Amino acid sequence: MTGLRWLDRPSEQGVTFGVPWPRGAVGRAAPYTLTGPDGRAVPTQSWVTATWPDGSVKWSAHAVPPQEEPAATYRLEPGRVPPAPATAVSVTREDGALRVSTGVVTWTIEESGATLARSVTREARAAGEAVQAAREIVRDVRLVSLHQDEPTPDDGGTVTRTEATGHVTRVSVEQEGPVRAVVRLEGHHVRTDGRSPGLRLPFTVRLYFYAGAEDVRVVHTFVWDGDPERDFLAGLGLRADVVMRDELHDRHVRLAGPGGFLTEAVRGLTGLRRDPGQAVRRAQVEGRPCGPIGNPEVAGRLHLVPAWNDYTLDQTSADGFTLRKRTGEGHAWVTIPAGTRSAGYGYVGGVTGGLGFGLRDFWRLHPTRLDVRGAATDLATATVWLWSPSAPAMDLRFWHDGMGQDTFAEQLEGLEITYEDYEPGFGDAHGVARTHELTLRVHDATPPARALAAHAAALNDPALLIAPPARIRAAGVFGDWALPDRSTPARAAIEDRLDFLFDLYAREREQRRWYGFWDYGDVMHTYDADRHTWRYDVGGYAWDNSELSPDLWLWYQFLRTGRADVFRFAEAMSRHTGEVDVYHLGRWKGLGSRHNVQHWGCSCKQLRISNAAYRRFFYYLTADERTGDLLDELSEPEATFLVVDPQRKVRADVYTPDPSALSVGLGTDWGSLAAAWLTRWERHGDERARDRLLATMAGIGALPRGFLTGEARLDLATGRFDTSRDAIMISHLSSVFGLPEMCSELIALDLGVPGFERAWLDYCRLYLAPAGEQEGEVGRPLLGISLVQAHSRLTAYAAARTGDPAQAARAWRKFYLDEDDQLNRNELQREPHWRLTRVDGPGVLAALDEAPFVSTNDAAQYGLAAIQNLALIGDHLPEHPPE
Repeated sequence: MTGLRWLDRPSEQGVTFGVPWPRGAVGRAAPYTLTGPDGRAVPTQSWVTATWPDGSVKWSAHAVPPQEEPAATYRLEPGRVPPAPATAVSVTREDGALRVSTGVVTWTIEESGATLARSVTREARAAGEAVQAAREIVRDVRLVSLHQDEPTPDDGGTVTRTEATGHVTRVSVEQEGPVRAVVRLEGHHVRTDGRSPGLRLPFTVRLYFYAGAEDVRVVHTFVWDGDPERDFLAGLGLRADVVMRDELHDRHVRLAGPGGFLTEAVRGLTGLRRDPGQAVRRAQVEGRPCGPIGNPEVAGRLHLVPAWNDYTLDQTSADGFTLRKRTGEGHAWVTIPAGTRSAGYGYVGGVTGGLGFGLRDFWRLHPTRLDVRGAATDLATATVWLWSPSAPAMDLRFWHDGMGQDTFAEQLEGLEITYEDYEPGFGDAHGVARTHELTLRVHDATPPARALAAHAAALNDPALLIAPPARIRAAGVFGDWALPDRSTPARAAIEDRLDFLFDLYAREREQRRWYGFWDYGDVMHTYDADRHTWRYDVGGYAWDNSELSPDLWLWYQFLRTGRADVFRFAEAMSRHTGEVDVYHLGRWKGLGSRHNVQHWGCSCKQLRISNAAYRRFFYYLTADERTGDLLDELSEPEATFLVVDPQRKVRADVYTPDPSALSVGLGTDWGSLAAAWLTRWERHGDERARDRLLATMAGIGALPRGFLTGEARLDLATGRFDTSRDAIMISHLSSVFGLPEMCSELIALDLGVPGFERAWLDYCRLYLAPAGEQEGEVGRPLLGISLVQAHSRLTAYAAARTGDPAQAARAWRKFYLDEDDQLNRNELQREPHWRLTRVDGPGVLAALDEAPFVSTNDAAQYGLAAIQNLALIGDHLPEHPPE
């Protein structure tokens, strides 16, 4: 039995969540029942998302429908059959279309064509003694885009824009009830002028339906597939038509600001020279029917009161949006008082029904826009713009001309000065993606202000049930971590610093405005203490792109604390790094890009960035299907090594990628391969992935030098390493992209692979061992040792597995001290170095000063080392930290 709580707050929304189980505890075919504190069972739909090697359930996923009075906590119990929902969600097929009904709304989805949904109806409801038939509220839900063949001119000049619409080519039902149905639509954009577009924008849209719900969650992913020199996306949006039946004064528009809503009627009855009466005015503002207008001085002149046809809310930056409206095309826009950060939610309709629509993280993903058009006509249109047409067209050209770096030698020189790994033609965005989460909520009447506010909050902080940290830890998932413990001064100091580092991430994101369509979710790499800003314009020091695994440390910090703010930060990073920093089609499909001024700018295309280890947390905790897609893209990750040699610029030997002898690094490369294979095996039972995982583990165990070999040759046909190589090659990066975490998980699985644990323990023992000890075991001191504090967790792992107190003492010493036994710059004990000082002055954007870290990835490695050392050898931590 597992206790569950809400991540943020109890929610009336339908919700899907994941739960881990200890090995051998739950059989794959087991049913599950969710009960509240009163013992009443909640309808639950369950499925397995991962299994242990013995076939028992490792992670299960569960969906529950909306609840009018959700409990604060629940218990999930395997072995009992749950009750059915009062009205099950249903999926039927007829006349070339799907009809999905929640019992409240029915969506008609054609198998192909220009719409995501042809029609949406609201089901019958009692109205006094009469019963109303199902009524169509929405028509033609569709994707739209605007294209340019050249960038938007700097001088504001005009450029031709061409419209395109999303064309659905495939519809599949991934789940069909009884609690939750998921419909997946795939397609691409087609230009309305008939020309073949260079930019097709392949998309995947998932529609999520819950039994009894009026809202449908929409998850939209597109892949940018254009030529950056001639394809410029000027607008991308989701559009729907809304049937308008009511009198103009009974029609309403609502647009969210940072805290409240613009509350408008299409034909306003407030503020007039003649008063329609307080009851009429109040009814209109509250969205209720105005009823007969008793004052003839008003009723007889309604045709002289302007009807407002069009509205726009334009979020051009993270700090401001504008509002405007007009009576119709060909007439001037009237400015409405503006605001700062819109919640990204709106409504258009009337007293007999309408549509709520919105985009999650609206202001964070700027430039965005909400449009209402035709509110005074029989058919209004609502558009949620993911890229606002008001902004300059999306320009994805590379950010410099190459500066003459045409050879590997010149590129390595550039690396030495700006840390950028440039190569002509490699800074290409072709194949990167972005995912957005939206909602469409069909109403039978204009909702009151309180309900609208709740809908906007539910959009931006979607409900999630989670198991407490102690319960997740007890399941034995995700390797080495432990709950926070402040029982000694040294432990308390480390916990304080972990909190400090997360707060630093969050504070800097807000202060530096790390927001925007392509940027939100990432962090900057390194700080510039002279300019008091992050090095946003310096080659490899700009966007971090998962360098040294900030994704991992954020997720581990969430697992151990259960903090909602940590989860939301990690979630945004997972969405970003898995989509924007990775290629999803084209020649580099399956690979990611190293840190750069542009997320796709670096010529280092590697599996370490598309790493499945970074995605598993979010997938298993939420059962998010899009993240499942990202993991599935890595079904055969080894094939990516045929595309580009990661070591091509620094090789001393002659090497061309050979399917029978692919060069694979045993650190960042194999760690990423192992993560992909393990995840594929536990999610799908994929025997091919299992066999390659086990074979390469055995190969590493059979190498004379094990992990110290640094590199081995992989035969793609057999999935095995050539084990004849006898060499030593150390890289400080090998163990900072998920390798320790994966090795710990694999060893804990006890897979019976001879030599693998010994090979890993040898590497862990020797990396930070004294030079004499290294020489005694391998014949010479190890070269390339760096990132001492980060690697202290390897020594800690060896200490924990062998029970060696001397190794444990060494691990803590290396956590605090560098290779010269001086205090690590990351571990300065004087208190001023663990707080931020605001710096103001001419040319300075309020900055941090005297912080212990100049790099966010240094912070990530501190976090991972601290978390794992505490879990592995916390009992050996001195009571007081060194001075």
